[in-house]
Amino acid sequence: MPYWALPAFFLALAGLDVGTSFGGIGASREMMIASLAEPAMLMMVFTLSLLAGTTELSAVARFMLNADVGLRVSLALALLALVMVAIAENARIPVDNPATHLELTMVHEAMVLEYSGRHLALIELAASLKLLLYLSLTACIFAPWGMATAGAGFVDYLVGVVAYLAKLAAGGLLLALFETSIAKMRVFRVGEFLGAALMLGLLGTLLLFVSRSL
Repeated sequence: MPYWALPAFFLALAGLDVGTSFGGIGASREMMIASLAEPAMLMMVFTLSLLAGTTELSAVARFMLNADVGLRVSLALALLALVMVAIAENARIPVDNPATHLELTMVHEAMVLEYSGRHLALIELAASLKLLLYLSLTACIFAPWGMATAGAGFVDYLVGVVAYLAKLAAGGLLLALFETSIAKMRVFRVGEFLGAALMLGLLGTLLLFVSRSL
């Protein structure tokens, strides 16, 4: 989990390094979002670890794929928390607009406003990889259908690759539909948004403590 906070940390340092007011504003907002998103992510991880009995990601994915998990309220709450954290961490609408250059609203763009050329290309590539990571995490844990297990044959791996690409395409389509149907919120409302994600993750964990069947 700490490794997931490193990209935000180094991006904030890159924003401060340019020495402009925009970089400082973006870095402070990024650290605010990260400090609120990490507890919500931890609650989501606690929910999955209580259900699967481990914190190892591959073991959790195998458990979700092979075990008779069924429909659970705790998993639904954890999924909602993960989606909200992913939106905030990847600077997507309604938390941030990756296409804006308005100094009152931008977060990610404020930190990279002074960058260009290969440096900006690397930053944008890292942002794309981060979004891919969150989409892959959501698909492999909460929708593991079609995923190939260790020791499977070539056909199973081929089916797994096709299923993975289909899940990524579906995730991208849902993200596009969501962003075109909602407006960006004010910066000071982000705390309430991530606070709701934290409460959802906490409720999922508490439900598993109260009853393992929920």
